[in-house]
Formats: sequence, C-alpha cells, structure tokens
Amino acid sequence: MARPAHLWDMSRCVACMACVIACNTANFPEYMRRGNPNPQWSWLASNIRVWWISVGGRPRVLLTQCMQCDNAPCVKACPTKASYYDPKTGLVTIDYRLCIGCKACVVACPYGARWMDPESHMPNKCLGPECERRIENGLKPVCVTVCPANARDFGDLDDPESSISRRVRESTTIRLREELGTKPRNVVVLRGG
Repeated sequence: MARPAHLWDMSRCVACMACVIACNTANFPEYMRRGNPNPQWSWLASNIRVWWISVGGRPRVLLTQCMQCDNAPCVKACPTKASYYDPKTGLVTIDYRLCIGCKACVVACPYGARWMDPESHMPNKCLGPECERRIENGLKPVCVTVCPANARDFGDLDDPESSISRRVRESTTIRLREELGTKPRNVVVLRGG
C-alpha cells in the first residue's frame, strides 16, 4: 500500500492563504457561497488549520491538516470503523455511511485536524471530496496546485522517485508531535535543500 503524505515547506511559504481558500472553494463550495466559517477554528471552512506562532518575537504561520498517521488515533477511536485506512489510496479517510457523528475521532486527533460540520454534524478532515477525486485521477490536491511559492507537495513517501521523497531527502524536516507515537506521515520542511 502507498504511504501518501503532504509536505509543507515553512521556509518557502509566504502566508498568502491560497491553499486555505482553494481547499474551501473546492471541497466546501456551499460554505463559500454562504460565507459560513469552520466554527471550531473560527476560520474558513477548510481542512487546513492556520496557527499564528511567534518565532524570535516575529509572527509566523504554521499550517496543519490531517497528518495521515500510520498509527492514527482517530482510526482506533472510531466505534463504527467509519474512520479507516483506504486500501486503494492508503489515506486515512471517513466512510460517512458508517459514521454516527459521535466526535470520537475529533477528540482523539492530537493535531486538532478534524472539525464538525455545523449542519450535517459529521466530522470533516483532509482530504476533502474534491481532493480525493483529484488523487483518484492522478492529480495533486488543490492546496498543492495553487501554491504560488511551491511550498506544498503531495505524494507517496515509499516511492523514492516521487517529488515528495526527493524534497524530504534534500531538506531539513520535522514531523509534528512524533513523540506521541502516531507516526505522522506529513512533513514540515524547515530548510529546503
């Protein structure tokens, strides 16, 4: 099975928020039309969470989303097995036919990467429906496609020839909260190669 992951290059990101807006527009068009926010994050209805942090007294942005953990707490916490590893894509995903909206996956995620839809009362997470369709058709998620600074990538970490694998090899990277044992696949580049 493939091990798909996102890469976000902090050293290249210009905090333009094109990725957040693209996720909102592509995956949640009904929210975009009505101007409804993601109430949990007080931000656009998007699967990318925006954190403002201070680095050396200067504001910096940190963008997070589902970490596609190899040891995903959301999958373990789900009582109906609605959160699962898709054998076809290798992604942690949600089967809404099985989901009962109990919020166990939202609470279990140590990254705060899931949010509850205020109308359907069901959890949302990266990848959204449009991005899943794009991946099935051999394309990259919208956040990767629209990034003007080439600060994002997506691909199979187990494929040494994939663009994401090459970027990881050539860069100084971290994986967020590795100490939790979740084995997050998503990579944050601190310094590009």
